[in-house]
Amino acid sequence: MTVQLVSVIGNSPGVGKSTLCRALAAALREDGAVVDHFEEADILVREAFRPVAEEFADGTGAVRPGTLVACVRAYVAEAAAAGTGVLVTDALLPFVPSLVAWGHDEDAVAGVAEDLVRAVAPAEVTVVYVHDDPGAALRRAVAREGAGWAEWYVAKLGSSPGTRHVGDLDSAAAHLRAETELTRRVLARTPWRTVPVDTGELDAEAAFAYARAQLAWRPGQF
Repeated sequence: MTVQLVSVIGNSPGVGKSTLCRALAAALREDGAVVDHFEEADILVREAFRPVAEEFADGTGAVRPGTLVACVRAYVAEAAAAGTGVLVTDALLPFVPSLVAWGHDEDAVAGVAEDLVRAVAPAEVTVVYVHDDPGAALRRAVAREGAGWAEWYVAKLGSSPGTRHVGDLDSAAAHLRAETELTRRVLARTPWRTVPVDTGELDAEAAFAYARAQLAWRPGQF
């Protein structure tokens, strides 16, 4: 059985990425699939990603790309051995925001994506790319999380080597727009299928219906 890996990623906080990821995982389970829902925070607690957690906690706040690739390879192999049919992951592949924040340029990011393509093979990968204008998405995130979140988010970006130019929400939005285009270029160089979901046009229910239809799931498919 070929493992299906559905990577749900977003171009900005506030686009509804995690909500959509949870809905897709639940729908697959309802369809009878054996599903592993990998939540965003799981990267620091899953056993396969222990080396990632250890490197991240060593004081540098960064992880070597080779460690990311090796851990993804181990995770997919572990799932296949356990008979898991579908991996629905929140912000797992291809790690563009983290790599950019850690100071890697476009060629390096594209190289990591190429390594990930080999690492997950023969799993079939679909990237669900949830996007909106970052300015609008950040305003939604602030409305949801409160003004303190904005201060935290800007400080987080501003403290990382690749995003030190961010000093307020406007510069954060500008950075995220550039990162969106980078992500699209990187994904275009992979064999993975990309399903764009525009949450500036679709509410949560419509975004889920669209993504599920694009994935063409049927009962008993997996």
